[in-house]
Amino acid sequence: MKACAALSLLLAIGLAASDAAAANDGARALHGAGATFPAPLYKKWIDTYRDVDPTTTIEYTGVGSGEGIKLFLADAVDFGASDAAMTDEQIASAPDGAQLIPATAGLVALIYNLPELHAPLKLRRDAYVAIFSGKIRSWNDPAIRATNPDAPLPDRQIALVARQDGSGTTFALTNHLSAISPEWRDRGPGAHTLIGWPDNAMLVRGNEGVASRVKLSVGTLGYVEYAFARRLGLPTVALENRAGNFVAPSAESGAATLSHNLAQIPANMRLFLPDPDGADAYPIVTLSWILLRQRYADAEKRDALKKFVAWGLGDGQRLGVDLGYVPLPAELATAAQTSLANVR
Repeated sequence: MKACAALSLLLAIGLAASDAAAANDGARALHGAGATFPAPLYKKWIDTYRDVDPTTTIEYTGVGSGEGIKLFLADAVDFGASDAAMTDEQIASAPDGAQLIPATAGLVALIYNLPELHAPLKLRRDAYVAIFSGKIRSWNDPAIRATNPDAPLPDRQIALVARQDGSGTTFALTNHLSAISPEWRDRGPGAHTLIGWPDNAMLVRGNEGVASRVKLSVGTLGYVEYAFARRLGLPTVALENRAGNFVAPSAESGAATLSHNLAQIPANMRLFLPDPDGADAYPIVTLSWILLRQRYADAEKRDALKKFVAWGLGDGQRLGVDLGYVPLPAELATAAQTSLANVR
């Protein structure tokens, strides 16, 4: 509770300071908070958008998907962001309604620190389920050796690195584990933004926290959005997909996964792909949503938000490629643009 209060206070101070600055220069001020995964992309959007609309100032704070949804529901921000789509119950509790707009897509990559390995690690589905459930605890376990027969796997304990904050990245991972493992789904942690990890896990905050800890600690294995692994040059695991093929995370495999599964897009934009189809599909793909109210009392702020989001769904998509994000397929981006009409 103290941590939440401190976060709220810091956020309030930052928003108040920004409001004062915006009032001084006559600009509209928009404030958002939420998922850490899209934070680098949103900051890139914001920097670039200044040239498109210099009369609007935008701030985004990466606090995690869970906290982002809480701040959105409390009307503490103008827009939220989450890698875990809001539930029916959360949407129903939104005072002014909620419209989920898919903004970008990403891959959840398993990253590791094993200096002995020079070739990419490959893991079967049952193996990585067992690692995250704490049943496989050594790097030279037979289940890992089976798919990496020539790799110099050390007799070293696996140190898991996981999120201690409510996280859409955690939801995407555990939603996938639930889809491929009845034991994980029915007798284990299930699919949630926050779960209890095995006792060999080191808990940190944010995608950047997991990526940094793995980079610094030999013998670790963690999970992050692929963009963070790419920026830090961390090795990633090729995972066995539904078709039985081992696929590494990349912009190409992410785009292929989305294109194979476009028919599953629902009208409310809450697309989940816990175990996607496609011979070349990467197994853990997630959308990241911007959370907007359906009703804004301030029409000027509403129009400024809609203009910014529409720009992000158009010209803004290309800005994510170099950062490791997967642009939305044209069909999905168009559907997201259309859903903006529900914001009024």
